[in-house]
Amino acid sequence: MSSGIVAMMIGVSIFLGLIGLAGLLWGVKTGQFDDEKRFLDGVRNDGVDDLRDAAKLESRKKEAMKKHREKNYRPPD
Repeated sequence: MSSGIVAMMIGVSIFLGLIGLAGLLWGVKTGQFDDEKRFLDGVRNDGVDDLRDAAKLESRKKEAMKKHREKNYRPPD
């Protein structure tokens, strides 16, 4: 390979790396990686009974959403 091609490959890889780094920093800055809900649920539901109740509540929410979607179903035109 010629040195021009190697230099171009290095330049492109550095450019793509900087784009990836900028995306990562943007995600951290805007809170894309913060999972506060999971953390708070873990703290709030310490006991086995609390975890069981939380799981039941979550399944009831999912079933209610499913029924709501089925109720409002409209076939495509």
